[in-house]
Formats: sequence, C-alpha cells, structure tokens
Amino acid sequence: MGGVILKKEFLFQNYEDRLLIRYTLEDAHSATTLRFRPFLAFRSVRQFTHENSTASREYHPVDNGIKTCMYAGYPDLYMQFSKKNEFIFQPDWYRGVEYPKEQERGYASNEDLYVPGYFEMTIKKGESIVFAASTSETKSSGLKKLFEEEVGYRAPRDNFFHCLVNAAHQFHYRIKDDRYILAGYPWFKVRARDTFIALPGLTLSIEEQKYFEYVMASAEKELRAFMAGKPQGKIYEIDKPDVPLWAVWCIQQYAKEVGKEKCLEMYGKLVQDILDYIIKGKHPHLSLEENGLVRTEGRDQAMTWMNSTANGRPVVPRTGFIVEFNALWYNALKFGASLAADAKNSKRAEALEKRAELAKTSFVDTFMNEYGYLYDYVDGTMVDWSVRPNMIFAVAFDYSPLSKDQKKSVLDICTRELLTPKGLRSLSPKSGGYNPIYVGPQTQRDYAYHQGTAWPWLGGFYMEACLKLYKRTRLSFLERQMVGYEDEMAYHALGTISELFDGNPPFHGRGATSFAMNVGEILRALELLEKYQYQF
Repeated sequence: MGGVILKKEFLFQNYEDRLLIRYTLEDAHSATTLRFRPFLAFRSVRQFTHENSTASREYHPVDNGIKTCMYAGYPDLYMQFSKKNEFIFQPDWYRGVEYPKEQERGYASNEDLYVPGYFEMTIKKGESIVFAASTSETKSSGLKKLFEEEVGYRAPRDNFFHCLVNAAHQFHYRIKDDRYILAGYPWFKVRARDTFIALPGLTLSIEEQKYFEYVMASAEKELRAFMAGKPQGKIYEIDKPDVPLWAVWCIQQYAKEVGKEKCLEMYGKLVQDILDYIIKGKHPHLSLEENGLVRTEGRDQAMTWMNSTANGRPVVPRTGFIVEFNALWYNALKFGASLAADAKNSKRAEALEKRAELAKTSFVDTFMNEYGYLYDYVDGTMVDWSVRPNMIFAVAFDYSPLSKDQKKSVLDICTRELLTPKGLRSLSPKSGGYNPIYVGPQTQRDYAYHQGTAWPWLGGFYMEACLKLYKRTRLSFLERQMVGYEDEMAYHALGTISELFDGNPPFHGRGATSFAMNVGEILRALELLEKYQYQF
C-alpha cells in the first residue's frame, strides 16, 4: 500500500477462545502509523445484526487494550495488543456489509457492524505487533511468545502433504479429558460416522497412533453406552445403523498399522461385542435377516451417509438391503473371524466364517446385476438401478464378497461414470435425477446434495480399490488424480479440502470449507500410494 508492505498472519489458539493476528512491517519508506478499527457483531452464527440503539457503547481499559460487551448475556470481548497503543473512542456503525456466499446460498446477506473506535500505534520496519481477541484477558507482554508457540504446534503449510497434516490437526476437539474429531468447519459437530471414517487417515496415516487411541477411547464409551441403551449424546448420530460397522473398519485399519496382537489387546473385545450386538438383533435400526445380510428401514428417515432431507423426508430414500452396509457387514464378519482365530478361539472364528460365507453368497445374488455393477439398495421386489458410488466399498475393503472379475467390472463402471478430479460423483450423469451443481437456496441444495455432486472421501476408497486390483500399474494414474486435490489448497478455504464439489466442470468446491472425511481419506490414499511405490 503506497510503498508500504505489511504482512498479516492469523491463527486460533489451541483449546482457547482466542484469535491471534500478527502484523509485520516488511518495508516502509518513512515513519509508519497503524490504525486498527474493530468491526463487532455480538450475535449467533445463525442471524445478522443491524444498527440499533440497544447496543452498549461502554468500554473499559485493560492491559494494552480494551474490553467491551454490546449486549447483556454475552461474555466480554477483550482486544489487546503486544505493544502500547492509544484507543480513540469514536462509536459508529459500518452499514451494509455484503456476504456473497450467504447470498449464493439463498440466505440473508446484509449486515451492519458496530465500530467502537480505533487503536493507533507506531511501527518500525521489521517490527511485529500481535493482536489478540478473546473472551478472557491475557498478559499483553506474552502475546509475541504465545503466537510463536502456536505456530510451533502447527505443521508448516509448505507443500500439499503438510497442508493436509495441518488441516487434520484442526479437527481435534477436546471436552475435559475426552478427545474427539469434529466433522468439519464451520458448522459441523462431532458425528459418529464421520469420526470412524476419518480417524485412520487423520491419525494413523501421519504416524499419530496415540491420538487415534485417545479418540477411540472416547468413541468406545459412547458406543458401549448406546449399545447398553443409555446413549450419552456427546457424539451425534451414533444411532445410525452403519456406525458400529464403520467402527470395526476403523479398528481394522489400526490392526494393519500396529499389528493384530496390539489390536486384539486394545479393541478385540469391542469388535466381538459389536458383532454380537448386531447378530442378536439389538440394534434399533439394523436387523440381520435369514439370508445373512443386514437390513434397515430408510423410507421415512435418512439412515445412510446420503442423509439430505426435504419437507421432512429423505431426498434419497435408501431402504432395505443397502449395498455399503452389507459390504461393511461382510468385511466385519471376516475381520472378526480373523481376530478370533488369532485369539485361539476357533469355535468363534468358525461361527463367524460360516455367517460370512452365507452373507457372501447372498450379497452377490442380491446386488450384482447383468450390467456388471451393484444395485444401490434392494427392498423386496424393488431394486434401485441408479449408478452410485456406494458400490466401491465392496471393491476397496480388505474382505470383499466379489470375485476378481466382478470387482473389475464394478471399478470400471465407477471410472467411466462417476470419477471426477475431485472424487466420485454421488450419482451417474446417465441416471435419472442427476443434479450436479450445489448452489441456490437450502431446498435447491438439498436436492443436489447426493444427486451428482463429487466427494473426495469416496475418491480415497476408489484409489484403494484401484491399487488392490491393479497394483503398481495404476500408480501414475492415481498420482495424476491427486493433482485435482492439490489444486484445492488455494481455493474455498486455504490449505484444506471442501465438503463437496460440483459434479460437472469446473468442479467448484461447495458446502463446508473443511471436511474431516475428505482430509482423512486423501491422507490415507497418499499413504497407500507411497506403500505401493515401494512394492515389487
């Protein structure tokens, strides 16, 4: 600006409600003064504020700053600098702030923000000043050190992999001594399915086994409470029918990373208890049928990851025998049998193998069609012919009910009809109802959410399926596929992966700006690529 170069860096302090901003004067031709004007809202994330006479203009000096509170019921906001400054009280409203993303999503998009005045201080060439905004006061003399410490906790964002590692750490969430995984930013909570799908990539793939164990300890408490009929409610959607099956898959990835012996010690009983819970018919939304497959009722309530609703009903009413549920079920039975065998429980292993064999035969009979792909769900005489990505799991999992030729056929159709540079489409362009652009008001977006949009986490399983079937011969193809994700480091949200993407070019990022399952699966796919590069 006019020959002055000012660098601005900002971050949130770990486990504290504190935003830190560091300003460094890189170059200046003369004496320089900085003036900081804070824009305040004091509101819920779900509403906007507008100029009013109720807002309090009162403020009080604190260490190198001020504290203020616009409305009763809100905590004080502390604004402090690492350097002595002068605060000039000049209250006013900045009117008509426009939010283009809110407008794009069909929401109100205009707001007024309160400006209490401005802070002013001098700065020399090469000097850094740190600003802190928080709900609690801190020592201003320690702000520079605090900023450096917080930078030290983070992976440097100097390449694609480090950006993903940094993003992975941002999903860490703590309540007292319990550790969790946030499903995404800015609006997602801790969700069960997302936790178990994302956890291996977010931890094991970057050599953070301990954090995997911390999160699993919290998740196991929640799972066991749910299975005992006393859900605790800290992890949302733990009642969904595929959640315990994804938990088994998650533990299976742990076994591959640390060995079966350690896995048996840590989670052997949990795996067997989950299988028994389902076999005994105790899950309220999942039943084991005579053909050896699991079934759910999803006409009136969304039970799968394709959970968008409109007018109180699922947009994609997947019900009956769901293809990925049963791929998960077969994989869980086989993995449970292998753990039982390692534990020298041959009777248990034999019983689970017998169930797996029945499920394998029924899976092929139920889902495989004459066109070489899998039905998405089957409910009595009703079969869903839609070409969807949920069949990829039957190819990607370690234990698959499909033959090699069947796997290749399913993978080929996924490649031809679903693959994009940003993952797999949620619906083929050749299927009815294809709606690939996720824009517009809420209802319009709900109808597009799983009707053609592309999801990177599904792309992770696609890459795993390719590597298992074709080994090193697909490495260069999959490395080029990774370029599509690397490009995203500079768009939508810096250094991370969006929730979903349009299914048609140019494949814009949409939805939440950072999504745990996407980051986790891309990290896991990167680890798989590295392992196959060194296989001969």
